[in-house]
Amino acid sequence: MPRPSDLLAPRASVSRQQRERRNGHRGAAILLTGLPASGKSTLAQALQAELFARGAQSLVLDGDALRGGLNSDLGFGPVDRQENIRRASELAALLVEQGQVVILALIAPLIELRELFARRLGADYHEVWCSAPLAVCEQRDPKGHYARARRGELPGFTGVSAPYEPPPAAALVLDTAGQPVDVCLEQLLAWLSECRVLPAP
Repeated sequence: MPRPSDLLAPRASVSRQQRERRNGHRGAAILLTGLPASGKSTLAQALQAELFARGAQSLVLDGDALRGGLNSDLGFGPVDRQENIRRASELAALLVEQGQVVILALIAPLIELRELFARRLGADYHEVWCSAPLAVCEQRDPKGHYARARRGELPGFTGVSAPYEPPPAAALVLDTAGQPVDVCLEQLLAWLSECRVLPAP
């Protein structure tokens, strides 16, 4: 059986720098992290729509979509959660090298899990905390998951029977409980220009 040391990735015929020049923006991985129902997916889709309107190359890697396909073989225990994030970080790294703006909408509840992104992606990784109190997220509960978790039907559910560790040094903190999506989006776009992922408006 081949070992990783026996494998050699082919040299790209089009470089990342060439793609970024054509795209007019840098490749980057933006993690939107927060409690379930904190607004991650909604904001991710809004950001993707705005980037598309601007002609930018972007895509969303949503936690539920990954869990339903690429990572459908994984559970929610500590080992599987780590593997879920490892796969997401590897996929994000491949796409960033293609000059894409990768928007990851993932709970990624623990600091040590998010550090997997930082180690794999380095300076291309940007952590954004969708900050919303548990009470607000539980009141929203669009999928009914909090209610099921409270009844004991979803063991290991983040915010109820499993912890969420807020980022101690997120690149950007968005108040997704107190501000509407369009305001959070404006703040996110302005920040992406400031850190030179996107060109200045």
